[in-house]
Amino acid sequence: MKEDFLHYLWKFKKFDLLNLRTFTGEEITIIHVGQYLELAGPDFFNAQITIGNQKWAGNVEIHIKSSDWYVHHHERDAAYENVILHVVWENDTTIFRSDNSEIPVLELKKYVDAVTITNYQALIAPKSWIFCEKELSKIDSFVFKNWQERLFLERLERKSQPIYDLLEETNQDWEAVLFWLLAKNFGLNTNGEIFLKIAKSIPFSIIRKENFELQNLEALIFGTAGLLASEKEDAYFKDLQFRYFYLLHKYQIEKPIIEPVHFFKHRPDNFPTIRLSQLAGLYHSQHNLFSKIIGFNSVANIYHILVVSASLYWQNHYQFDRESPKKKKGLSKSFVDLIIINTIIPLQFAYAKSQGKDVLEELMQLLHEVAPEKNAIIDKFNSFGIKSTNAFETQSLLQLKNEYCNKSNCLKCGIGMELLKKEA
Repeated sequence: MKEDFLHYLWKFKKFDLLNLRTFTGEEITIIHVGQYLELAGPDFFNAQITIGNQKWAGNVEIHIKSSDWYVHHHERDAAYENVILHVVWENDTTIFRSDNSEIPVLELKKYVDAVTITNYQALIAPKSWIFCEKELSKIDSFVFKNWQERLFLERLERKSQPIYDLLEETNQDWEAVLFWLLAKNFGLNTNGEIFLKIAKSIPFSIIRKENFELQNLEALIFGTAGLLASEKEDAYFKDLQFRYFYLLHKYQIEKPIIEPVHFFKHRPDNFPTIRLSQLAGLYHSQHNLFSKIIGFNSVANIYHILVVSASLYWQNHYQFDRESPKKKKGLSKSFVDLIIINTIIPLQFAYAKSQGKDVLEELMQLLHEVAPEKNAIIDKFNSFGIKSTNAFETQSLLQLKNEYCNKSNCLKCGIGMELLKKEA
């Protein structure tokens, strides 16, 4: 038995409401269960109940055993002085307020039916991956789809918070934030944070001024990444190196110290040299990119804008001074899909929210046009009969696994609560 199960029972009144009595025999009527806070202090705020002939308004505290009151040292906390009812599974001791008045107790186990307890025990029984893996595919499709929408909204809320933090750093410059976010996502998991530091180290006002000259953009980005620090015979390398030091002097930029980018364990097309060149190419070919991205209403438009390749030099190079067979190194569809999922959709959501607009339906529709992600989590859900056909569904499943399944938040999960309703 866990406290979150008792929270669920109280919040949704999943017990016999007609015959409730305190441990000492007084009749209880619940008018309002209160607001579930999930913060420090009593569990439910501003509840309203009647005990005997007396109506009470105040807080409700919930524990497995009444003695947990003392285990948690609530007797020392003034926030618990206004508790009007102590809801417990087992009453093993009497609890008093500081004025020595006894706190009424509801021993909940007397009023919960066996089916609810059985469903709860089945839900939390140890499984190989997630608790409900055997029942997951049996959930009503209407319930599942509604929960997916809620999960998607939660994921967007989580992804948008770093955007607001970056806006504070840029004095609300959405174009600069877009550049930072794209840089991070071009670096993928391995180089993402390093690429973000590179982007932050170049004042975006300079990117705006120099985006008409591709070599200048590459010089700024490669130089900031530390890729022009050595000496090589390669003519293109020497040209970028010259441009970089000229631009440092021109704009009085202090040369940053950034940890080296990683080549190890990357396929050549994901080498940082290729990704940084593609990023430079994007900002050379697309000016005022934020205003374009924020107005996208179809995936086809996004694919059209993000048709970008590494520069000519990189068609037969992956690293400086090392020639390779010629190959045009453009952004693949799967890579653009990741940019849509991790940059464009969250940015559109955050911007709309800042303008007081609701674009959730439009964003869900956009992700319905994007292919489903491929990873171990999605593959596992697929093995349980939950097959994803688009990125909206995979994003929802990732939120489900990371924020509910991994944290055993079954009783806050729409699927978990639905499984608790099963009849015997």
